[in-house]
Amino acid sequence: MARNCAFLAPLALALAMPLAQARVTRIVIDEVRPLPAADSGGVPTEQIAGRAFGELDPASPANAIINDVQLVKDADGRVRYVATFVITKPVDLARASGLMWHEVPNRGLRRPNVPAERRNGDIDLTSAWQGDNAGATRVRETAAVDQPHWLKLPIARMPDGSPVTGDVFGRIVNRSGPGSQPLIVQTNPVPYRPISLDTRESRLVSRVAESTRGEVIGETPIAPADWAWARCDAAHPFPGTPDASQICLKNGFDAGKLYQVVFKSADAYALGVGLAAWRDLAVFFKTTRADDAGTSNPVAGAVTHSIGRGVSQSGNFLRGWLHLGFNRDESGRQVHDGLWPIIAGRRIALNFRWAQPDGVLELYQAGSEGPQWWLPQPDPVRGGPAVGLLDRCTATGTCPKIIEHFGSAEVWALKLTPEWVGTDARADLPLPPNVRRYYIAASNHGGGAGGFDTSVPGAALPVAGPACPGNTYGTGLLAANPMPHTETVNALRVHFRNWVMKGVEPPPSQWPTLKGGTLVAANKTAMGFPTLPQLRPTVPEPDFIMPVLDYDWGPQFNAVDGSGVAAQVPPPIRQVLPMLAPKVDADGNELGGVPVVLRDAPLGTYLGWNITAGGARPFHQGQICNYVGGMIPFAKTRAERIAMGDPRLSLQERYGSHEGYVAAVRKAADKALGASFLLPEDAERLVKEAAASQVLR
Repeated sequence: MARNCAFLAPLALALAMPLAQARVTRIVIDEVRPLPAADSGGVPTEQIAGRAFGELDPASPANAIINDVQLVKDADGRVRYVATFVITKPVDLARASGLMWHEVPNRGLRRPNVPAERRNGDIDLTSAWQGDNAGATRVRETAAVDQPHWLKLPIARMPDGSPVTGDVFGRIVNRSGPGSQPLIVQTNPVPYRPISLDTRESRLVSRVAESTRGEVIGETPIAPADWAWARCDAAHPFPGTPDASQICLKNGFDAGKLYQVVFKSADAYALGVGLAAWRDLAVFFKTTRADDAGTSNPVAGAVTHSIGRGVSQSGNFLRGWLHLGFNRDESGRQVHDGLWPIIAGRRIALNFRWAQPDGVLELYQAGSEGPQWWLPQPDPVRGGPAVGLLDRCTATGTCPKIIEHFGSAEVWALKLTPEWVGTDARADLPLPPNVRRYYIAASNHGGGAGGFDTSVPGAALPVAGPACPGNTYGTGLLAANPMPHTETVNALRVHFRNWVMKGVEPPPSQWPTLKGGTLVAANKTAMGFPTLPQLRPTVPEPDFIMPVLDYDWGPQFNAVDGSGVAAQVPPPIRQVLPMLAPKVDADGNELGGVPVVLRDAPLGTYLGWNITAGGARPFHQGQICNYVGGMIPFAKTRAERIAMGDPRLSLQERYGSHEGYVAAVRKAADKALGASFLLPEDAERLVKEAAASQVLR
């Protein structure tokens, strides 16, 4: 309990004191680019890229929760940053709808602008939050429409000017050969560098295997004399050329092993400043006419409503941003009217020292600590207090309307279900009236390619499985899952606009629940998963799912807020939380989701998980393929399925003929349309695509 009590102090402080003027003081426009009117429904549209210069008062209650904010002050006591932004807007602001979508970049990358929103006259703002200055988020001199976003931050120093130091870890997996290898988290470099290149001051080990539960098999220390912080290759063998970003092994890397290094760094970015920067750019463009130098806000007076939106990592940012109280601006006003965290069931691992926000919850990566649920609930397994993500905005009257939607991959690899049932997994947790939750069953992370021929057995399916996301994780055994999110998201976008701008409520929430009998223990028996000839007969086993691990990051880490100092690296694992998954039908397709045409007129078994193959990257062989899905098509005829030993009905047994399948698609489209999860134009298009497909031709 003591490790979580720090939650109360920042909240009490925020309620007791007025906010200081944390704000954007200057903007610089670096590029203006017109978009073809044909792509925007005939509305002349332009994109504006620039940089915003902001400053914070570290003593303000609005900013006090930012970790290390007192250690990054300039001489005048202010904390300063530079953040990139891109605005997409009608050239003529008289044609603006009044709605601004505020996008959160994902690992520095801007989400593609939506043509339907441009046709509506909506304004789109993307602004930076990730300040680790590594890979795609590295700081550049200017901003551009097509460049990744970056946030320039100061590095923490002690009050006497000395560096802030601490232990950091990095991992190398599924890579082989005599050359050196970089430390990568997801797809970007680890943002920290060792203070010393003397390998005696670091610790490098190899591992033969790791289980999903964090059990380590075959760990072997590597002697300091047998490796170097260096770049090496065949022409420049060990010990190579000194380089703080690479490791060179005397005997080369073994693809069947994982290598983990712990080193001391002094690159302590105050990454939590990104939370305030994203807030303050929203406030500037939504409410301010000009900066301190008189440069006009390019959308001044055109924004009446705003919705924050993020996908995956950036959706997790939104959940953490709201939890830490950042939807309240410097004057106490609500910042955004709505938040849309998409395929994001946890909080970003950002506001603590030595955070690695590029992580996707591989072993020893933070992000599942503290509450993931909206309303106050106890945390009986980890011993946490009864808190929720909406506590701070509820206390200040600044809670937005929220839509969240998920697919199966979030359940299986991104540790979603404690948000639904708490850490003990014994009861469904209630939703507040300002939150809608929708589940797209049997779908991949972000949805698949859609279409009907993508599920037909034979030549339509790729020979090789999809890449498993993560740090050179491997390749899936099964073909990629085509179950789409596109049509559902199109409908949700319309609902969200109407909810925020007109007060028209969206459809009721729909997701698998314990009470409804559609949420069960995550294993083959409890789920009722069929035995299919394409899979090992025991999958999914109880340890197949990626569970929430209760890490001990040390006494200076506040698990409720995900803030403080992570001093124990790598962290010990106290326990493994119970994980649930949706029950499935006789085909292995999940129950409990919103109606989706391909799910209700299936051509195969659609999975939110895949199995990692061996080959050149064998470390995760046989385990879950991180957060990529798979699919197994139905046989075409009864004779084919009997020959394969497939218990699922064939396409001919289900639908009879091509015309019978088109009729099934029409019926499924009518169902989704009637439930308001499909737009009429999308329903018409899907029926036409089914009629033109090769299904049962």
